[in-house]
Amino acid sequence: MFEKIKEILISELQVEEDLITMDAALASDLGVNSLELAELILVVEDKLDIEINEDDLHKFITVGDVVKYLEDNAK
Repeated sequence: MFEKIKEILISELQVEEDLITMDAALASDLGVNSLELAELILVVEDKLDIEINEDDLHKFITVGDVVKYLEDNAK
């Protein structure tokens, strides 16, 4: 799952590959703002055929948080 998220961050948000780790904070380390986070979620939902509850977005602080959420909620 990490590789899929990494790929999306690189292709959709032009995040530098070297910066993406499980511990990387989306906002402070990768420069992802709230609008880009929403875009990321839409792309993830589309590519991975998963629905992410809007109420859970506040839980996405690091790349690892996104990966864990997706692994826990994948179909």
